[in-house]
Amino acid sequence: MLLGAVLGAGVRGADISPPALTADYWAALLPGDASWEESLRSGRLPLIDPETLPATAGLPDVLRRADGRLVSDRETWAARRGELLRLFERYVTGAMPPPPTATRVSEEREMAEGGIARRTLALEFGADFKARLRVELLVPPGRGPFPVFLTQANHRAWALVAVNRGYIGCIYAAADSLDDTPTFDSLWPESDATLLTRRAWAASRCVDYLRTLPWVNPQQIAIAGHSRNGKQSLIAGAFDERIAAVISSSSGAGGAVPYRLCSEVQFAEGIAVLTGRFPQWMHPRLRFFAGRENRLPIDQHELVACLAPRPCLLSTAINDCVESVWAIEQTWREARRAYALFRREDALELRYRPGSHETRAEDIEGYLDWLDGKFGRAPAAATSQPIYPTYEDWVLLSGERIDPKRFPIAASSDLLSPADGPPIRTLADWEGRKAEFRSHLTWALGEAIPASQGRAGDYGSEPEYWARMLRRDIVPRDVEKTCLNFGGYLAGDLYRPSPEARFSGKRPAIVWLHPTSVPCGYLPGYGAVGVDKRLYLDWVRAGYAVFAFDQIGTGRRVEEVQRFYNRHPHSSLLGCTVRDTEAAVDALLQMDFVDSRRIYVVGYATGGMAALHAAALDERIAGVIAIAGFTPMRTDTADKGTGGIARWTHWLPFLPRLGAFVGCENRIPYDYDEVLALIAPRLVVLVQPTLDYQSTASDLRACVARACGIYSLYGRPESLRLVEVDDYNHCFGKVAAEVVRQLQALPSAAPAPPPQSLNRRP
Repeated sequence: MLLGAVLGAGVRGADISPPALTADYWAALLPGDASWEESLRSGRLPLIDPETLPATAGLPDVLRRADGRLVSDRETWAARRGELLRLFERYVTGAMPPPPTATRVSEEREMAEGGIARRTLALEFGADFKARLRVELLVPPGRGPFPVFLTQANHRAWALVAVNRGYIGCIYAAADSLDDTPTFDSLWPESDATLLTRRAWAASRCVDYLRTLPWVNPQQIAIAGHSRNGKQSLIAGAFDERIAAVISSSSGAGGAVPYRLCSEVQFAEGIAVLTGRFPQWMHPRLRFFAGRENRLPIDQHELVACLAPRPCLLSTAINDCVESVWAIEQTWREARRAYALFRREDALELRYRPGSHETRAEDIEGYLDWLDGKFGRAPAAATSQPIYPTYEDWVLLSGERIDPKRFPIAASSDLLSPADGPPIRTLADWEGRKAEFRSHLTWALGEAIPASQGRAGDYGSEPEYWARMLRRDIVPRDVEKTCLNFGGYLAGDLYRPSPEARFSGKRPAIVWLHPTSVPCGYLPGYGAVGVDKRLYLDWVRAGYAVFAFDQIGTGRRVEEVQRFYNRHPHSSLLGCTVRDTEAAVDALLQMDFVDSRRIYVVGYATGGMAALHAAALDERIAGVIAIAGFTPMRTDTADKGTGGIARWTHWLPFLPRLGAFVGCENRIPYDYDEVLALIAPRLVVLVQPTLDYQSTASDLRACVARACGIYSLYGRPESLRLVEVDDYNHCFGKVAAEVVRQLQALPSAAPAPPPQSLNRRP
């Protein structure tokens, strides 16, 4: 099922009521870009109020036109493509300059090098031919006409590979290492094109020239680029239909990765990081949508769709810290709908490579193999298959057919007065019903994967080269890191104060559950500039031992997710993380320096979901701090604009059994008030940013109030806390500081455990 349809596209959004959106408000919310702030205060950049724009929690529908009509054929796609490009010019790329009326060639030189003809020249265009772009051509032996491999100055070595394969290598000066485009601003003052857009426009000036050469095949001009050059290659291909094919290599945010699916909520290079660190890359209007990605009228999958039906290869590395394999796959799935209008779905393909952001000679050869296939020069090259399962995959593999109408409509007004039983008035009443409530959770999590307790050790722990690639090899001097293998042959890292910083006695411990941070696992990904975003180090310095591991589908475990539902069709990814969390608790209990009564779980976003479920089922966990961890499911309907439960069933099927309840949310067998109640009387701190479109504040408060009734039966209503932080949804800055304050406020010794407190999940 399509994300846009499932997640409630086009609704007005959650009940977020921000203060007046003044220049001071924006500067306080998104610090770090002095130029942007000055533009706001001077009025040069008009303020945008994202709340006035329709909310689309899922990826916007590439085939739905501005007037609401759906595109159904190639002819109407042309109009839709025009709409999309105009939206990109307004919010992301800035307006392209008009094509020049004339171009001339100067400084042309030609020489032979090793059987290759090397030609250098300068293209001059614009008013009085003041614009100048240096170009180098590497021409293979023969008469042609030749296909063209167009790329940027710092990828000259790529062009050397291409010319060996019979392509003309065309290298233009529009990269960080050699850039002739800064002068274009003054020559086309009516354009507000960004740096990457100017560079993409420069690629089109190369196309102008190449099409005049008789030994060039004008129908086979391809553009390729990596990282920021991968972004400009996509922009160039989207705006210039003369470019016959695009190879986007690790283009990340602002490239092939949607902002909605690879933001700071996923520990990724979100809009705030991207526009703050590289303000010249994207239009300053984009920065208004940090934390409000759902209000952005377009997203990057639609830029890829604008290439249809021309071939496009989306390449990324499994652990590329600038993007996410999962997010790339959502772009691939959604953009292919535009390709389907031309019956050319196979023209948009994926290519995965091992490692991180770097490339190898074999990768470039692979890109050319793919291009050869698309240009009919060789048989089609094999490309990669998606790694992440879909809800439809689960339905097929599990064979489960769940009818939500067989489940009763839940009365969510009062947890103490359940509709399907007598009222709960005493602690004994609650203890008598807990097993029933717990069974609702375990049904949704699916069949528990059998696991026996093993001994944590160093065999099978993370090797140094993996730690280095994932950027978790550097450890401060006041912190000690121990690599362990635990549970079902999983690798984890234990952090604690270095020997000279330790105090005597046992210390509390934390299991850290990260969000859907695909490339880097438990460590925040690219963009930690000027700030050490390793949150767990602050917790170690506050006196805790911290145990961290990559959840399934992330970090070292990305490929493990591909066949999970083949192996466990009646389980769930969230159930797997709950099981792994229990194994982490097992490992901590084996440490003689850990206080067994003070093992807490801290989780952010999907990690917060997992933390709450784990604590509800494993009473050895003393308490939970969940950061932006949930919004109540039964009220998380399409009209709320959050994305609804489809985020956890159709985006990535964490809880696939609940997929049948999209549109029937009031029949979901359990909700978070029951999860919180099952943790009672243990500590739960819910740290919630006030600006979070994925959560409805009033519903969250009501949920906590309902669960508080159970805490009151235990005489500990203070153990359930909702702390709202005035910030957008990310896990740094004020939110991170609040987590540290909550940890520092915990008692030096945990309260006496409740009855059966050492019980694990049944």
